[in-house]
Amino acid sequence: MSDTARAADGRDDGDSFSSAAVPTVGTVLSAVTVAALLVPVRHGADDPGLWIGAAAALVATGVFLGRRHDVLERRLAGPVAAGASFLVVVLSGYAITQGVLGSVVVPGLEWSVSLLFVAFFVASGGVGVGIADYAGVSGRGLKHRLARSTEMLLLAGIGLFAISVASLFVALPVFLVAGEPTDFQWTIIEYVSFAVGLGAVTAGYLALRDHDVSFIDLERPTLRTVGWIVGGLILILAANLGVSALMTVFGIEGSEHTTTQQAAENPDLLLVIIPAMVLFVGPFEELLYRNVIQKTLYGTFSRYGAVVVASVVFTAVHISAYATAGADQILASLSLLFVLSLILGTIYERTDNLLVPALVHGCYNAAIFLTLL
Repeated sequence: MSDTARAADGRDDGDSFSSAAVPTVGTVLSAVTVAALLVPVRHGADDPGLWIGAAAALVATGVFLGRRHDVLERRLAGPVAAGASFLVVVLSGYAITQGVLGSVVVPGLEWSVSLLFVAFFVASGGVGVGIADYAGVSGRGLKHRLARSTEMLLLAGIGLFAISVASLFVALPVFLVAGEPTDFQWTIIEYVSFAVGLGAVTAGYLALRDHDVSFIDLERPTLRTVGWIVGGLILILAANLGVSALMTVFGIEGSEHTTTQQAAENPDLLLVIIPAMVLFVGPFEELLYRNVIQKTLYGTFSRYGAVVVASVVFTAVHISAYATAGADQILASLSLLFVLSLILGTIYERTDNLLVPALVHGCYNAAIFLTLL
């Protein structure tokens, strides 16, 4: 690979500072994770998972330090650091779902901060840095990947805001003609606004990046397409059942989606919600999160790396939809959502056809709401 190509790819170009930047970042993240886990232990938290997690974070810190000083080879150190950090994510996440938050009050501000959440998110960053180090990504490349990920997260946030704005315009004619909308009418307005908002953001972003309609991956259905849709739907339903059963075994409770709560209180809304999942939610969420966000990330990450990052973005923007219970239940529900998003992202990556994940997503959601009838 030429120096120009290497620099464009964000790989280690041999510069000592650039090559040391990634393990340095990993060292800092792992050290913060160690502290975030040991402080609750010192304050009386007796969960053995915290001790194991702290030990794993300490291992990651030592490995990153070894890479920083060229004592360890990146091909060995990267997977070890990423694996140790992932163990911290699992253990701290499980502790949170069991109600162990390790909260402390920030001196002078009187803010309560959960150190277990700090460990969870910082260790998640450590996983990414370990993988980046293994792949030979330079400090410049890591910065570029972080910037692109932030851009996609902002785009997703703009999508949420656009839905709210669209609802004002969609609801206005109803107010003028019929007055205050009923719950049934509000539900119709909500899903029409969903499509208008996400569709407008998608169109705006494609125009900003000088992409035309050919950027949207839509192909005519074939037998292969039908096979992927049926297989994908079976897979995502099985994953839901499997993860839910696993959560039950470990005593982990999730939080209900706000739409599920609304449907449980007013079953008549299901007459709108179920078809809307297939016609609006599945297609327009997959259009933005997979065909735009994930596909854009292909230019910065590997294709499977883009699947993971896009799934993180997808999960993050759904936090408000599950914010109906405690932090432990929200985290459990978002973890399940992340797994399901990985499946949808992989289906899109394998098919390069928006139709497949759109129908799998929409039909999956519809099937979940059908159980409420």
